[in-house]
Amino acid sequence: MFKLSDLFILLAVAVSFAVSGLLWFEGYQTEGLFTAIWVPSILAFGIYFKLSSLAAKGETS
Repeated sequence: MFKLSDLFILLAVAVSFAVSGLLWFEGYQTEGLFTAIWVPSILAFGIYFKLSSLAAKGETS
């Protein structure tokens, strides 16, 4: 179900989310917002790579 690459994507999302929250509450709101934008971008790349690997295997319906 979950491969190692999926876990790395989720780890990158979690780290980005944590860093953005830390920056925001430390008073660096602009930097926190910039880092928070990474979260959906990382998820989108992860979904793209997951779907492309499934399509290459022929497992899409």
